[in-house]
Amino acid sequence: MRVKDVMTHNPVYISPSASVIEAKTLMSKQNISKLPVLNNEKKLVGIITKNDLNRAGPSQATTLDMYEIGYLLSKLDVEKIMHKNVMTVDEEEVIEEAARIMVDSGIGCLPVMKGDLMVGIITASDLFKTLIELFGVRQKGVRATFLVEDVPGELAKLTKTITDLGGNIISLITWGGEDPAHKRITVKVTGITLEKMKDITKTIKGELRNISEI
Repeated sequence: MRVKDVMTHNPVYISPSASVIEAKTLMSKQNISKLPVLNNEKKLVGIITKNDLNRAGPSQATTLDMYEIGYLLSKLDVEKIMHKNVMTVDEEEVIEEAARIMVDSGIGCLPVMKGDLMVGIITASDLFKTLIELFGVRQKGVRATFLVEDVPGELAKLTKTITDLGGNIISLITWGGEDPAHKRITVKVTGITLEKMKDITKTIKGELRNISEI
């Protein structure tokens, strides 16, 4: 799955010359917490977050009244507090690489580029929605996790057994086991009973770690 398949297209953005007040108003109106900053040529020059806006305001110990605070913030441009060295991702990149960049960099979003043009934005929320789809969360079925030997043919044996029992696979995810010699397979199926799923361990080199109807 590519970034362009799950990103938010045509994201809301703001000009570097806009005021902090304008940025706050726009974020509140659109119910978002991050704004790409584009210049007059529609080139990405920065990004600003709700945390940046909060830090730009006066401390709670200030003696200024709300009108004075509002005036000062209306004179403070987005360009003064935005992040200028923006990490981005290409629209053709796979989503797991985008997730890795966000986790490793401690950031919650990435502007998505097509050459020099920003065509979208991918956020942690977009990745959570994708995770829901990958695990088939919104569909009812039997979900089981198996710990199997990491040898050729075990995954094929598992899927064939499910098919032979009349099961239809909704989702299937493989991930690391407790040691390099094993891997975990989480599968969700319809058309098969919980009891039949338990019997699958008789035909594969592995053990059933958990199973439930959800």
